[in-house]
Amino acid sequence: MKLKGSYIAVVAAAAIVIAFPAFLGAYPLNVARSVMTYMALAISWDMLLRSGQISFGIAGLFGLGSYASALAVLRGGMNPFASVLFAAAFAALVAFALGFAILRLRAMYFSITTLALMEIFRIVMQNLHDFSGGPEGVVLPKIIFDGYSPALYWLCLGGLFLTIGVSWYFEKSKMHLALTAIRNDETSARSNGVNIFKYLLIAFVATSALQGMMGAIQVQSYGFTTPDTAFDANFLMLPMAMALLGGIHSTIGPMAGAVLLGIASEWLKLKIPYGHLVVYGVIIILVILFMPQGLFGLARKAMRNRRKAGANNE
Repeated sequence: MKLKGSYIAVVAAAAIVIAFPAFLGAYPLNVARSVMTYMALAISWDMLLRSGQISFGIAGLFGLGSYASALAVLRGGMNPFASVLFAAAFAALVAFALGFAILRLRAMYFSITTLALMEIFRIVMQNLHDFSGGPEGVVLPKIIFDGYSPALYWLCLGGLFLTIGVSWYFEKSKMHLALTAIRNDETSARSNGVNIFKYLLIAFVATSALQGMMGAIQVQSYGFTTPDTAFDANFLMLPMAMALLGGIHSTIGPMAGAVLLGIASEWLKLKIPYGHLVVYGVIIILVILFMPQGLFGLARKAMRNRRKAGANNE
């Protein structure tokens, strides 16, 4: 009964979110799209983190997806919707190729390498003047769905739902057991028959595809991209802060953190447009020091303590 109730609650929440365009205007829908984009990035970042690998390449793959989609439309004449799928596939292919080199690295070496790759992608796009538009970027002939706000919202929501679905699969399949085993003790996992490289590669490719897809949705929704906007540090710092605040190693945690911090970020950008990244950094530090399991972890701990107290009373 409890499981059935959970499914009903999920379906009801999904129905409400899908119906938002019937009640909200263009600006609130734009804010909602921004929150959903960051939420999807936060969830995808956490999916790889479940293996113990901390990636700083979110913005790099997001930006790569943005440019892959925009250039597929401009240079290849591709349909805008098809370019979103192309961008996801392109980001996955790049991650697959890079995975053979960087997934042998661990801890800070992997993190630093992914951060360096993000900067390399940005510099390459900035210097391919004839192809990528250089520092000025590129402008699409038109916005997908002719800029119709509800359709743009549903497109972004579709990307988020897909990300949540993949994350849920990671939680419920043997991927969860494999990634948890790798995170807890890689040597023990290998001795028990877990193919370390295989599962890390699957996680890296899947999360990269999702990040590239969200980058493509972003550029098709706004109609332009530049190296500075596509590879903006916001797409690294904010998703990480959201996941850490809400609670890592889960799907619900990053979602909760995204709702709280996503709304707050809009206010911060207005009040301190050049200093909001500092706030995200402070949040990351404070959460790591004082609340490593995030809000979702605290909630689970409180529920366990309540059950123990109830059992003791009986």
